[in-house]
Amino acid sequence: MIGGLVVIHHVQVACPAGAEHAQRAFYTGVLDWAELPKPPLLAARGGCWFAVPGGGEVHVGAEDDFRPARKAHPAFVADVVALAEAVAAAGHPVVWADPAEIPGRLRFHTVDGVGNRVEFVAHA
Repeated sequence: MIGGLVVIHHVQVACPAGAEHAQRAFYTGVLDWAELPKPPLLAARGGCWFAVPGGGEVHVGAEDDFRPARKAHPAFVADVVALAEAVAAAGHPVVWADPAEIPGRLRFHTVDGVGNRVEFVAHA
């Protein structure tokens, strides 16, 4: 492999300018992920960052012409049964994937605080 070990450092999703509160409500309030401080020069642009338990980060960038990502999405490994209960209790949709699509992989989709698609996949 060229470059040695390659891991994902972060994924970026978007939100409308000024809607960081909705993303915080989802990523910290529902998922219980810690918010990370943004460097001052980047913080001036808006948005917010979150630590993904187990490694990696989600960066939320503010966009003036925001449209939620309905197809493209990050996927995270989790205890999907317990997480689906918490997501549903917080009022977010839980859409279980057809088990025939990827046999042996239990997973569901939801949306974050501004409507971006997010997937959660059960531990292998």
